[in-house]
Amino acid sequence: MISNDEYGKLLDKQFDNKNTISANKIISGTILKISDQHITVDIGYKSEGQIPKEEFLNTGSSDDLKTGQVIEVFVEKLEDREGNVKVSHEKAIKMKSWEKLQKLFDNKERVKGFIVGKAKAGLYVKIMGTNAFLPLSQIDVRPVRDVSHLIKTEETFEILKMDYSKGNIVVSRKAILEEKQKEIKNQILQKSQSNSVVTGKVKTFTDYGAFVDLGGIDGLVHLSDISWSRI
Repeated sequence: MISNDEYGKLLDKQFDNKNTISANKIISGTILKISDQHITVDIGYKSEGQIPKEEFLNTGSSDDLKTGQVIEVFVEKLEDREGNVKVSHEKAIKMKSWEKLQKLFDNKERVKGFIVGKAKAGLYVKIMGTNAFLPLSQIDVRPVRDVSHLIKTEETFEILKMDYSKGNIVVSRKAILEEKQKEIKNQILQKSQSNSVVTGKVKTFTDYGAFVDLGGIDGLVHLSDISWSRI
């Protein structure tokens, strides 16, 4: 006759053979139950994982949840103090995002993000479910006093810095605008030759002349070249 201890060991061995689940690993799980506070997930282990519903709100996937749905989860602990497996959907999404963003950063590729709010020294940006920071100095090519028109808009950014240990991502909108400005400038210079006539819009006046926007680059018209008469 098999004792309770021996029976328990056999069960554990069966689970160990059937599953290759380990901590600090992203795996797939199936949603078994959805409540107001938790999402119960079957990961093929001897105990089920419970994920706070708040995690799905943070990742923007709370509206699409349904039982039987397969989702990715990060295994934090196989057993917590109460003997339950501890898993996180939000961490799985963030880790996947970091992996993709790191490749974009290494290859110096652009990335799209959604500006979600204001900070003291810049703006908060959501990129692939991950939070990033846009400093005031990197918003535009010129100083911007009012940034309210940028809130809740999608923009293209260049990643300036990534620090996984601190969870920091710094992005720049200015770098993209400077690149566009450079392209426009080259196009204008290619079309415009010396002694050609172009149309521009006066931006500012100074004691020595006027600065004119030529459609992407600024030109200076000296005071003596504005008019035959004294100004």
